[in-house]
Amino acid sequence: MQDELLTIGRFARLCRLSVKQLRHYDEMGLLAPVRVDANSGYRYYAPEQARDALTIALLREMDLPLAVIAQALAAEPEHWAQILRAERDRLAERISRDRARLEMLERLAEGGLPGYEVTMSREPERRLAVVRAVCAPAEIGEKVEDCVGRLLPVLGRAGIAWEPPLWGLYPLDLEGRMEIAVGAQTPQGVGTPGLEFEALPGGLVAETVHIGPYAQLPLAYNALFAAIHERGLRPQAPVREAYLVGPAEAPQEELMTRLIIPVQEGMA
Repeated sequence: MQDELLTIGRFARLCRLSVKQLRHYDEMGLLAPVRVDANSGYRYYAPEQARDALTIALLREMDLPLAVIAQALAAEPEHWAQILRAERDRLAERISRDRARLEMLERLAEGGLPGYEVTMSREPERRLAVVRAVCAPAEIGEKVEDCVGRLLPVLGRAGIAWEPPLWGLYPLDLEGRMEIAVGAQTPQGVGTPGLEFEALPGGLVAETVHIGPYAQLPLAYNALFAAIHERGLRPQAPVREAYLVGPAEAPQEELMTRLIIPVQEGMA
């Protein structure tokens, strides 16, 4: 049996890996040697382990986390496919976010910070029927779509007339896990199972309008928060987005979103 085994050096060369990588895979529980010499600590591998070693290297080259690779190697063939498809979907989402960032950088490189007209106004009190979700910042787009898909059918089944546009409600700080909501303005006194209601108080707000993809909303928020702080005002939650022209009505470049932030006099 000893003659059939390969030293870690020979096995590393066979698999086009480094000895350091193989030791790390062993420590992570991904690929253990079939024998470790009790006296010298030398690791020995069987030739048939080469397939797993090469698969690990291939998946690492694709930037899959080692924990995911461990799950995939231990999985049955049908579960293996599910794991890899889930990673594919996460990669596609990351590419989409990176593409949006590239477009913003290109826009900034070509024309600097875009000019947004920030105005102060008084917003009336509004009563919204809302559905809520908890998400990370990267999941906002997906969760907003999910909320819209939950909200509109409930309103329709209940026969509740609502006044466009749809509204998005967000915390001031987009970090960690956070609660968001999507709502529609409805008549007073209307209630139905499956909906919550939130009263948005009226008062002084700073607002601007963004035309273009949702991925470029940070440009508008940059201008909006800068104007608020320059005026010595204090922003209040929730931040409100009114979707004046949505994805079902126009291409990405023509989407129109009204951004509204309640403010108070005096900095905290």
